[in-house]
Amino acid sequence: MDVHGTVAEGFEPVRAAFARNFRTLGDRGAAVAVYRDGRRVVDLWAGVRDVDGTEPWERGTAQVVRSATKGVAAAVLLLHQRGELDLDAPVGHHWPEFKAHGKERVLVRHVLNHRAGLPALDHPLTLREAADPLRSAEALAAQPPAWEPGTDHGYHALTYGWLLDALVRRVTGRGTGEWIASEIAGPLGLDLWVGLPDARAHRVGRVGPVEQPEQPGVLRARPKRAVADAYADPASLTRRAFAAITPFPDQNDPAFRAAVLPAANGIATADGLARFYASLIGPVGGVRLLDPATVHLARAEESAGPDRVLVVGTRFGLGYMLHGGASPFLGPGSFGHPGRGGSLGFADPETGVAFGYVTNGLRRTVTADPRAQALIRAVRHVVG
Repeated sequence: MDVHGTVAEGFEPVRAAFARNFRTLGDRGAAVAVYRDGRRVVDLWAGVRDVDGTEPWERGTAQVVRSATKGVAAAVLLLHQRGELDLDAPVGHHWPEFKAHGKERVLVRHVLNHRAGLPALDHPLTLREAADPLRSAEALAAQPPAWEPGTDHGYHALTYGWLLDALVRRVTGRGTGEWIASEIAGPLGLDLWVGLPDARAHRVGRVGPVEQPEQPGVLRARPKRAVADAYADPASLTRRAFAAITPFPDQNDPAFRAAVLPAANGIATADGLARFYASLIGPVGGVRLLDPATVHLARAEESAGPDRVLVVGTRFGLGYMLHGGASPFLGPGSFGHPGRGGSLGFADPETGVAFGYVTNGLRRTVTADPRAQALIRAVRHVVG
């Protein structure tokens, strides 16, 4: 496998790990980017742009990154930083219709830390309904919480995006996709979209499932029985959370890619993800998104322990997953977000590292994909 791109002196182990992912872990097409102290030190790509094709991946090839979108959408912390959004205000302060069915005490921070109690819908939405901000807001306003808001946490796999979008619209007058484009992607020059413009569709490869190859002498990790049972049971909160859009659309469908689903359908290059995270912890090209106080909010533990949806133990700050057993990043102070299937973006303020990985070969993993983990180990080896 020919690996294209560059690495700064000292980061050669990342290139080696990236190449091994194709030889031993079944990657078909992927890219990885790493920034350190605002400077790009790794920019690599290899394989094919379409998981089922032969056309080569090029610099600038983008892919659907699923829940890695959540970390980008969490940059609504900028609104708090600017004094436009109070994290401890009730959501209903901005969105009066939301207060129905016992949701009066749902705070803005509960949306970001997955404690709102709204991971699933009693009446799932179609893709057309999910892409309609009025319909998705109506569905959430009518939904009773699954637990007393603020008392426990569970991953809001799809509803997270609609909740944030409703808040952004009411505070700024703009949808989340438009707001991200003008306030984040534009100033930073990111190849990153939530709601893919037609003019950029040619940049995006096709994704699809791939299996991890069997390796002699290596036992493949199996999910715990409780996790497997939760995903298998149609009545479980786990299945219902991931089925909030039913049927779940083909991720290669232009309608899916054009929709604004801030929890699930962002499209980015590896460099777009890494550059975004670099801008959270320091200046990149003269632009820094979050000040140190807001970074502290992003990565201060808000939720920890058994997750009512993912079943395993998870840790969340405000809008970001935190380093832990379920989702290992570079170190204890890292914060970011994986995407189901393999993609990952995160920042580590202690080392000044920001990381982005995208792939067209989707695995069943929600967190801790072995390909991304191999790259993280290589980065850790370099930076100590």
